[in-house]
Amino acid sequence: MAAPVDRLLVHGTCVALDLSGAGADWCGLLLRGPSGVGKSDLALRLIEAGWRLVADDQCLLSRRDGTVFVSAPETTAGKIEARGVGVLSLASALPSAPLLMVVDLVDQEAPERMPEPPRNDVLGVSLPRLSLSPFDASVPAKLRLAIQQARRGAAFDDSGEAAEVPEAERRRVVLVTGLSGAGRSTALNGLEDLGYEVIDNLPLELVEWVLAADRNLPIALGIDIRTRNFAVGPFLEMFDRLRRDRRRRVELLFLTCDEEVLARRFSETRRRHPLAQDRPLADGLVAERRLVMPLRARAEPLIDTTALSPGELRRILQGHFRQQAHPGMSIVVVSFSYRLGVPRAADLVFDARFLKNPHYDPELRPLTGMDPRVAAHVRSDPDYETFYENLKTLLLPLVPRYAREGKSYLTIAFGCTGGRHRSVTLAEAMAKELRDRGHGVTLAHRDLERAKIEDAPPGDLS
Repeated sequence: MAAPVDRLLVHGTCVALDLSGAGADWCGLLLRGPSGVGKSDLALRLIEAGWRLVADDQCLLSRRDGTVFVSAPETTAGKIEARGVGVLSLASALPSAPLLMVVDLVDQEAPERMPEPPRNDVLGVSLPRLSLSPFDASVPAKLRLAIQQARRGAAFDDSGEAAEVPEAERRRVVLVTGLSGAGRSTALNGLEDLGYEVIDNLPLELVEWVLAADRNLPIALGIDIRTRNFAVGPFLEMFDRLRRDRRRRVELLFLTCDEEVLARRFSETRRRHPLAQDRPLADGLVAERRLVMPLRARAEPLIDTTALSPGELRRILQGHFRQQAHPGMSIVVVSFSYRLGVPRAADLVFDARFLKNPHYDPELRPLTGMDPRVAAHVRSDPDYETFYENLKTLLLPLVPRYAREGKSYLTIAFGCTGGRHRSVTLAEAMAKELRDRGHGVTLAHRDLERAKIEDAPPGDLS
């Protein structure tokens, strides 16, 4: 039997980062790839960002005490080739550094590949491996983050059983995906406003490394078909792994929209659909919907943005994802106009159009159901008290039952003709009722600000 190899000369470039800030913890990164792919170019960008050169073009690997070290051959030590400039000598180069990670650089024009095995065997030592395009602007930041997580020993280590963490202490993780043009960027901005740490288009290989960081902030990760190495199968496998980790509360938010509205949005912004670069837009929309269907089937919540404004989407997100002192089922109470359609996310819908209509009082017409005078007018209906007491009898016992069954989100909708008076009065009253019983409630009046929409019977709009 041949003795194990403990020295090896490989083609590649090695740079190292000091994670201690005092020159005491250098961690090496081996950049591999075909000639001309951009190894030296990326190394120079990393050096500019505070990394140190170890070896360029050829790297000498040696194994000692279970660790792989990298150094440069004597003829190239301290030198790096800069295309168009020549060979540069760097006095700051390190003589050697322990190797912590392997990065395979891929041509930016190459088709996206399925995620590769997350580790690589180097001289018998298992090291984490990434596959990245060297010219993406965010690569230096991603590599700094990746090597920090690898140094903590957390990368791709899900073999052990994590201790049970109380629900209130679990880190909230929201994976945001869906159809292109359905509002993913708006959703991420809304989550950022709610206090989430937001990272968009993070490669799948880096997701678990990012989440391994010992941080308490909730985090939202934007992932869709534009994400490098995106594929539905590996995405769902990663999602299942994350959900098995009892230290986190992991949710999959899927944003969808009708194709007619998506087509209009792409037309108005003049953006190209990522799957319709050389095909009609309709083909790209159909192809993407078919591709991500398995994600839609697993998602909770599923938000349809067809009829939502950005502000309305943000209010819905607040109901689902705001940070609560006592985690539990999120309740959204919303008023709406039947003229503009029933909210698609509504679980329970109640019709208030039978109640006395403030529209016919000239003094009340310009006001809303949030005005005490309008609320008093609605409550003066002889059937209001009976209806409202019956509503409480029906609804209040249902809420804890939904929560016990594991439902995370409950949307209760009240509608009237214009969405300004009767539905608003009922929504305000029920939101207060639920809050008084200790429930976390988000109140939204969807159509209150819609211009020219009055709470009047058909034909009475001016």
